[in-house]
Amino acid sequence: MTTKGRLYGVGVGPGDPELLTIKALRLLQAAPVIAYQSATDKESIARAIVSQYLTGNQIEVAFHLPRALEPEKAKAIYDQEVEPIAQHLAAGRDVVVLCEGDPFFYGSFMYVYTRLSQHYHTEVVPGVSSLMACPVALGVPFTYYNDILTVLPAPLPAEELITQLLTTDAAAIMKLGRHFTKVRNILHQLGLASRALYIERATMTQQKIVPLDEVNPAEVPYFAMIVIPSKNRL
Repeated sequence: MTTKGRLYGVGVGPGDPELLTIKALRLLQAAPVIAYQSATDKESIARAIVSQYLTGNQIEVAFHLPRALEPEKAKAIYDQEVEPIAQHLAAGRDVVVLCEGDPFFYGSFMYVYTRLSQHYHTEVVPGVSSLMACPVALGVPFTYYNDILTVLPAPLPAEELITQLLTTDAAAIMKLGRHFTKVRNILHQLGLASRALYIERATMTQQKIVPLDEVNPAEVPYFAMIVIPSKNRL
């Protein structure tokens, strides 16, 4: 009887290869199979982060989890996309699934985990998330003492964003992309624009920090964040 393989969800950090944990590196180099999320027409960001650490003799599995789908439409596609990973596990091969940032913080590995973790031994390795990397790259402390920090996905309706921003001390607005203009308008409306800091692709070689009102909305990537640090200083 074939022993089932083990599934590892490994956070590879926000982009700088040196932010990979020692545990992530050990598992990455020991696994016979490496899997990673990749858009159909683009190189996998997660793979690019760890490319220098790959051994060259591992099986690689790319899967595509399209964003911006309704949950019911996404379910069938996600079920199908994780099937090759399940096949390797069933054949007794351990699989490391790479995930930008942290696997359980808006990470693509969550969708693999919910489908396979009940059937195969699974271990999740935390990674440095963009939530930690962006304020450091910007050189601003997020919070002091008992400040409340709120993390907001930019695709939320404007009304919800406004409600949340009015009741917090500090905020991170993620997944900006095509929602940037809406968010910038809200920040001006609420008088928060002067505190808001924009950064994209934090810690990567393509990292950019641009004044909020100089950002070109047509060029804002998905991996961009607006940081609104606490106004408190202790």
